[in-house]
Amino acid sequence: MKKSLVLAMAMTLGVTASAYAANPFSDVPAGHWAYDSISKLAAAGVIDGYGDATFGGDKLMTRYEMAQITAKAMAKGANVDKLAAEFAEELDNLGVRVAKLEKKADNVKVAGEVRYHYMSTDSEFEHQLRSRIFINGQINEDWSYTGMLQNIQDFKNNTGDEGTSFKRAFVEGKLGGVAVKAGRYDAFFADGNIYDAEADGLELSYGDKVKITGFAGKGTDAEAENAAGETIDSTYGKYVGAEISAELKDVNAKVGYFKYKDMFENSVEGKGLENKLFYLGADYTVGDVNLAAMYLKGDGNNKYEQAFGKADDDGVVVTLSYKGAEAEEVGSWGLFATYYNQGGQTYVAHTTDANTFDNNGFKGYGIGANYTFAKNMVGTVVYYDTENKLDSKEDDQRLWADLTFTF
Repeated sequence: MKKSLVLAMAMTLGVTASAYAANPFSDVPAGHWAYDSISKLAAAGVIDGYGDATFGGDKLMTRYEMAQITAKAMAKGANVDKLAAEFAEELDNLGVRVAKLEKKADNVKVAGEVRYHYMSTDSEFEHQLRSRIFINGQINEDWSYTGMLQNIQDFKNNTGDEGTSFKRAFVEGKLGGVAVKAGRYDAFFADGNIYDAEADGLELSYGDKVKITGFAGKGTDAEAENAAGETIDSTYGKYVGAEISAELKDVNAKVGYFKYKDMFENSVEGKGLENKLFYLGADYTVGDVNLAAMYLKGDGNNKYEQAFGKADDDGVVVTLSYKGAEAEEVGSWGLFATYYNQGGQTYVAHTTDANTFDNNGFKGYGIGANYTFAKNMVGTVVYYDTENKLDSKEDDQRLWADLTFTF
């Protein structure tokens, strides 16, 4: 056994030699340089020498013998990670899998979110419970995996067919200086003013304060009508896009472009619907106040206009917010107000909980507040008033309230 190895392992046990009885090995006299360290290890039960009460310090140890000592040290709580990694195969043969199991446990984390929401208008209401379980796994230093299970219980229209589905599964990492996200995830384009829904896609980003991001994929989870007027599952179509964003001292700015094709391909309109969307946005922060604005421009093809009518092709969204509830900070709160004036060609799957009147376009406002009642318990209340841009007589006022638990 090497001198440095004996001393290092003894030090990891963190106790003094005086705490132990005399050294039990006849071939390690009191004046030996390793006497104290060997005494510690023997008293702790990490080493027991040979059957003739000798330590055998002049003999070469086999890997199997060293693995036995490492296993005993691990059982005593010693920090011998490097040794455990070196003798992993031998430890496995000995049935010692503690280090591997602990490492796997550290690599995989489970988190969750439970949100109850209530929404009411003049003519209807809904209340639902949405439960999400996130599984996050660290693949290596640069790559991670995220999966998400979701269940929605509709308390108003309980048909008994609510199920749990695997909604997201994607990896994130780096290839050189390029950040990569790939798989099924929640795509969030133009701050959600264009798209906020699941997508099977790929994102590549390069840069820090100034970032260039490329997008490609296929939107999911759309609903449409078939020739019989029945609601059917469809998709939001295939897309490609790019964005340039910059983070300055108090201002964040972005400009981007997306092209969608084969939108609502399972619907009565069939394939061929296309739309090109451009956006330019910025937000400015002063103290606890943030002002954000975005301009959007759409360019649907002839089939798009035939399907949805002559919807406006430009729009603007302005949001003013003050502070904001933080899940970790009990008693934190925030206020916010948003003005919408978006033509039907400027969004695909909008993030707002207001009535967007499908692809006809909408304008109006939302005003709300949020508050942290207890750690990881945040409540939000919002009032929306919007109208159809193609028919101003069709309007909607709704109250949205939710309580979100995170863990």
